[in-house]
Amino acid sequence: MECHNVKRSVALRAICLVFVFLVSLPVTAADNTGARPVVGLVLSGGGAKGMAHVGVLRVLEEMKIPVDIVVGTSAGSAVGALYASGMPVAEIEQRFIDLDWLSSFRDDPGRAYKPVRRKQVEWRFPITPGLGVSLEGLHVGAGIIAGQNLGFILNELTRSVALVEDFDRLPIPFRAVATDLETGDMVVLGEGNLATAVRASMSIPGVYAPVSINDQLLVDGGVANNLPVSVARNLGADVVIAVDITEPLKEADQLREAFSVFSQLTTMMTRRNTDQQLDSLGEQDILVRPDLEGYSSADFYSAPVLFELGASGARSRALELYPLAVSDADWQAYSSRLASAGFEAGPVVSIKIEHDRRLGGTFLRERIRQKTGEPLDVKALEADLNRIYGLGYYETVSYSQTRTEDGTQLVISAREKSWGPNYLSFGLNYEYNFDGETRFNLTSSLRVTELNRLGAEWQTGVQLGTEPRIRSQWYQPLDYGYEYFLIAGAEYSRDTVSAYGPGGERTAELDVTFRNADLGLGMELGGNGEVRLTYTRGDATVDSEVGTSPLYEDTANQGNVSLQLVHDSLDDAFFPRSGAFAGIRGQVEREGMGSDRHFDSVTAMTLGTGSWKDFTLTGLLYAHSVTRGEPGIENTIRLGGFRRLSAYAPGQITGDSAAMGSVYASQTYGGPITPWFAGMGLEAGNAWDSLSDARWGSTVKSWSVFAGLDTVLGPVQIATAYNNEDNWTAYLNIGFSFTQLFY
Repeated sequence: MECHNVKRSVALRAICLVFVFLVSLPVTAADNTGARPVVGLVLSGGGAKGMAHVGVLRVLEEMKIPVDIVVGTSAGSAVGALYASGMPVAEIEQRFIDLDWLSSFRDDPGRAYKPVRRKQVEWRFPITPGLGVSLEGLHVGAGIIAGQNLGFILNELTRSVALVEDFDRLPIPFRAVATDLETGDMVVLGEGNLATAVRASMSIPGVYAPVSINDQLLVDGGVANNLPVSVARNLGADVVIAVDITEPLKEADQLREAFSVFSQLTTMMTRRNTDQQLDSLGEQDILVRPDLEGYSSADFYSAPVLFELGASGARSRALELYPLAVSDADWQAYSSRLASAGFEAGPVVSIKIEHDRRLGGTFLRERIRQKTGEPLDVKALEADLNRIYGLGYYETVSYSQTRTEDGTQLVISAREKSWGPNYLSFGLNYEYNFDGETRFNLTSSLRVTELNRLGAEWQTGVQLGTEPRIRSQWYQPLDYGYEYFLIAGAEYSRDTVSAYGPGGERTAELDVTFRNADLGLGMELGGNGEVRLTYTRGDATVDSEVGTSPLYEDTANQGNVSLQLVHDSLDDAFFPRSGAFAGIRGQVEREGMGSDRHFDSVTAMTLGTGSWKDFTLTGLLYAHSVTRGEPGIENTIRLGGFRRLSAYAPGQITGDSAAMGSVYASQTYGGPITPWFAGMGLEAGNAWDSLSDARWGSTVKSWSVFAGLDTVLGPVQIATAYNNEDNWTAYLNIGFSFTQLFY
């Protein structure tokens, strides 16, 4: 009897072992058998920490675990959309490493896309805080960032599936979760434009402007559901792999600053709904929670580390994940299906313009170079849309592609600024040489736009300080393409000029006041060039304020015609690292034009700059020459001051003609958020009665070293300069721009 029981016990144990072994084997059934559980991958929001999701994806592929459904919120929707579109994990990683993250937090496409007329004045009014003005008061946008550049980034990342409007038709069915700003309810996005859906899901309230989809204003999905397990379950997921990177709540001793308190309130919203979703996880589900301590939602430049932390988090759940793995053959079939699920857009058969009412569709169509019957040229299209955005009329200018009966339709959507069409901007210019010379100016500008269907503008700028100035001008395009234009303006300005004796001592102080009106006819030459013919009529008054001036005091009538040609491709008005500037202006002053003077002059300037990694080299040549006749003191060229022969006081070097050459070398330090720089420069030049008198031996030289921090006001710089006459000068300067030498 015992022998029989022993045999039966051994047999039972063997059966149990075989059963356990079979259960532990990977399920090798193909997708079409229905034997394999439906796996839903749920990716939470968390800003930059969302890059940890990519590391989880890498481990899932290493373990050969197919994913049947992807659901994401905010950053999780961005990663999930790329994976669902069939993009390989290695490519996702490289895209995130190469991505210009700072541009995603800026709307400005760059100075290269602005018209030359805007570049001429932007150094005076660099601060554009998004303030609109009307009879009802001041207005601001719905977010600090409209999302212009972010839209382009997402379009590029999802370009391979741009024509897929039903997200179930993606290589892996996908859902993005957003929040209805009006009700606070969760909105599950499963159709439409994939880039737009992701953009809505990651629209942080107050930071990014809401996205309008189907008459709903949508913001970040983390407000309603930061870990949308329930969405994956409703889509049919049998097993949920939930990756939670939600920020943990801070301890009391960490809540000592306003920013930390605000961050805690934001985390409370997401943490509460995340915990509700975590409670819904069953025994069959798997929770991956990478250890991201020490990293924040703003660590966008820590991608490689975040990838590895995400991968480590997934590997710590390897035993739970292992039963979801499939055989090599089934994994190969799954991978091949993802890789072959491409969607060919084909040539563009039609172009549709979606716009608001203030400016017509023709205004936009004239600026789009894309031709029907040809494949979409994404690079050229983005350049065109950036130039349209650079006009300053639109909150966002985006594009999408849709499938029609005839083929691919390109849709251009231009959303005008809700706080326009009248805008305020500001600026500050400061120069102090630690020797009693101070120049301080505050500036403000009101720009009234879209005054007719051609896009006329009226801009008035006011400068208060040591150099007061008021200019008001009307800009009237003569065609929809802005190729030809008229400008009519009036200006008042006053400058204080010091006169110096032979020994460099200041002997007098003069006030030079200009009052004039001008009318110009111009033509744009591509995106970076302009030619303009201008007639100016007015007067200039010279008054002696301090000391006895050897120069006369008088009011002289002015009347001249000038022809100006400008090329400006500098990437920044204040601290350029690439591009060039070239300008030449010829001016004829005659009695027959209403002037008391009779002379001709030419002003020319070239500037080139280039960067190698963090090193920047900039070279400049400037010259002004009176080629005929005799100008008055009001037309005298004045050098001296910061980067105008820095070791000399402002206006210490004067003459009818002048020339200067300079070269500056600088190195940038620090991260992309708060860069600072240091460098040195050499300047050489002088002023003469005639440029024909110029000789290298008669030039004065100035050597300088400087350091500064780039800010929204322009660079804040400290510099010291030494000249070949054994004189030292120091400066504190805010807002210097090389191009102001020409204008």
